Amino acid sequence: MKIYHNPRCSKSRCAVDWLKENDIDFEVVEYLKNPLSKDELQQILIQLNIPASALVRKSEDEYIRFIKDEVLSEDEILDLMVKFPKLIERPIVIGDTFAVIARPLENLVEKLKKNN
Repeated sequence: MKIYHNPRCSKSRCAVDWLKENDIDFEVVEYLKNPLSKDELQQILIQLNIPASALVRKSEDEYIRFIKDEVLSEDEILDLMVKFPKLIERPIVIGDTFAVIARPLENLVEKLKKNN
């Protein structure tokens, strides 16, 4: 299992703590330190079964500057998320048979219940 994590985000830290407390093996991917490629991000979107626009954090300055009042294609939004990884919603947890945005944490808990 992988968690795409931003240690400065309380929701992301909460998900990491919950996984540890429940003895679940996982790999942490700090996507701000190690930015995702466009291909990696596209694969995550496929696993989540959502468009790029649904993965964008709308509270970020980059969203307000580059996306908010624009009509952009999904590909253009994806390019912006690659260029500005802070735009990517977090945390994202990818398991063998599921993918989920673990915000709120209950999303992750429910996915794990359904997949066990």
